Amino acid sequence: METIVRRDTRAWRMQVWISFGLALLVCTGGLVALPGAELDRAFMVMGYAFCLTSAFALAKFVRDSEGGPKDTPLWRMEINPTWKAYLLVSWLYLISCAFTLAKTLRDAWEADRAEARLSAAGEPELCGAAHVAARATHHTETTTLPAR
Repeated sequence: METIVRRDTRAWRMQVWISFGLALLVCTGGLVALPGAELDRAFMVMGYAFCLTSAFALAKFVRDSEGGPKDTPLWRMEINPTWKAYLLVSWLYLISCAFTLAKTLRDAWEADRAEARLSAAGEPELCGAAHVAARATHHTETTTLPAR
């Protein structure tokens, strides 16, 4: 029986990091250019930072425990509807990228752990292009290790 360790491709990891960076840039640009009082802008920055860290914490919680809606008023400030829409869309993009980045980092950690466990069990690791098959329909690489 063969042991399979799945890894994300380098292209997928690059896409995730670029997308996350772009989301951060877009959100930062919107918050910096947001018209209004400095206190309002500071409140929005704190809200975005809180949402971003919460997204990572939630992604970790969901992944760690694999096996209520809350009423949160988002728009109490007096902001032009165009700015509200821009901030909402950029926030959604940022949160989506944060979840994807958290999943990618966790998958890499799990693959490293699986390979370490297999190495400790005495199964030789196979490296190189001959042993890594990239699946065309998915964004993961597959490493096949021979059974003992």
